[in-house]
Amino acid sequence: MSRTPRLPLSLLRVAACTGIAALTLTACGSGSGSGSASTGSGEVKVGLITKTDTNPFFVKMKEGAEKSAKENGAQLVTAAGKFDGDNAGQVTAIENMVASGVKGILITPSDSKAIVPAIEKAKAKGVMVIALDTPTEPESAVDALFATDNLKAGELIGEYAKAAMKGKTAKIAALDLAPGVSVGVQRHNGFLKGFGATDKDVACAQDTGGDQSKGQTAMENCLQKEPGINVVYTINEPAALGAYTALKAKGREKDVLIVSVDGGCTGTTAVKDGKIAATSQQYPLKMAAEGVKAVVTYAKDGKKASGYTDTGVTLISDKPQDGVTSKDTAYGLENCWG
Repeated sequence: MSRTPRLPLSLLRVAACTGIAALTLTACGSGSGSGSASTGSGEVKVGLITKTDTNPFFVKMKEGAEKSAKENGAQLVTAAGKFDGDNAGQVTAIENMVASGVKGILITPSDSKAIVPAIEKAKAKGVMVIALDTPTEPESAVDALFATDNLKAGELIGEYAKAAMKGKTAKIAALDLAPGVSVGVQRHNGFLKGFGATDKDVACAQDTGGDQSKGQTAMENCLQKEPGINVVYTINEPAALGAYTALKAKGREKDVLIVSVDGGCTGTTAVKDGKIAATSQQYPLKMAAEGVKAVVTYAKDGKKASGYTDTGVTLISDKPQDGVTSKDTAYGLENCWG
């Protein structure tokens, strides 16, 4: 968060920047919010719209944007959906930001397709739009994408799981995100590719929304359908921890391999504790920081960011497997988020 020696002002800013509603914009940093691309003090105004303001991934993304804005002399305006999937809230946030005079908008789309018309309207008014983490459909709807290679993230844990099974027959459970969400599809497909499997090889597939309690229920359902499951792919670490809880209740936590994606601090700690075998760590702070810098560059010289920028992914495990590059949880905890 923005920091200043004067405690009352700092507290006011913290309150303002964390109390985000889907239809409300919050300016974080100095500047009067004059409605032009720059504030009265000459700062470039940058918008950040996340799926929610509660998920640790997006909290860290916002921290990265705030720090980068301060370092680059920009004013950050933020908004978030009321829930993951709140497209209407994100549309309103885009409209409000354009009206307030932002030079660029960074967005993690809740609905990759439905958000496109609002993005196109913003671009038509000269606002550069960069997608973070989640690509739009089509990806070309935005000027640029700064994100994890989610297919690669899935491949890494797929390769790890295949190596860790050491030739044993796998009975796979896939605890996915939700139908049609590009991030979930890419991670799922990447896992299967890395494992050398297809959807026909998945014994049970359930949607979890990336939620821990739903992950637990999904795992319980899968164990009922196929008690012999021995490999569990999960969309993220909350779903993985839900799966672990369900497996532990059945006394199966020691003999089922769980792999996941995200690299949050809670998830990385779960890898260290042996609850999750491996996870692919991504870097939301870097996505946002690079996005802010790109908007400032655009404001100064008119050069727009373009194409896809891979912000990196690292396989984290304390049980390395031959032929699969990974780093241990000491590295993971140094670079985790949340």
